[in-house]
Amino acid sequence: MEVKKNPKQQLENFSKIFMQIGLVLSLFIIYALVEHKTYEKNDVKSLGQAHMTDEIQEDIPIVAIQEIKPPAPKTPPPVVEQIKVVEDDLKVEETVIESTETDESESVIVNTEDIIEVEEVEEVVEDIPFILIENVPVYPGCKGDNTKLKACFTKNVTQYFGKRFDTSLATELGLSEGKKKMFVIFRIDKTGKVTNVNARGPHPRLEKEVVEIISSLPKMTPGKQRGLPVSVSYSIPITFEVRL
Repeated sequence: MEVKKNPKQQLENFSKIFMQIGLVLSLFIIYALVEHKTYEKNDVKSLGQAHMTDEIQEDIPIVAIQEIKPPAPKTPPPVVEQIKVVEDDLKVEETVIESTETDESESVIVNTEDIIEVEEVEEVVEDIPFILIENVPVYPGCKGDNTKLKACFTKNVTQYFGKRFDTSLATELGLSEGKKKMFVIFRIDKTGKVTNVNARGPHPRLEKEVVEIISSLPKMTPGKQRGLPVSVSYSIPITFEVRL
């Protein structure tokens, strides 16, 4: 037969409470020991005797403060205004100021012979991009409106370059097989001549070849901006294929 325990009489249920009470009690004891003050016990009889003497006092004489008055400012003597009596017989000359205002009834004559008319020349910025120019440069033989002239210009420049470019040069230079790209930019100046040709490609020899071909383009009709001939910049990408 098992012995039944009364849960109210089991001390295990109060173990946590006892532990907390013990922890608080131990902390209180430690705190009391830390805060406890002790004093050293010295022998008062061994101390010497102290003699108190009055300090020497000096009598400070009382000095009366004298009030110093500032010197009186030097006032200038009063100026006596002299009044001059003018006799009635004295003639006084009056200055007459002529008016500069004109009457509406009066006519104003302007001499136009001395006026020189100067025509104002409108400054046009050079090197206008090809796509922004008002009147594009005209390639020899191209006709039509501005849109047709642009298309004709690009077509003729591309054909001109394609007929003269040596594609075998890339193979001789040892370039790898595949498509290669080059970029060319040049200027059509105010006289219609092609100048300032610059090329960028995979090899300096190819760049030189492209510059020589583009520089040999025929003279064109220059582009115009607001009715005045201007320099026009034009750029074109070039793509070719290297076959081994």
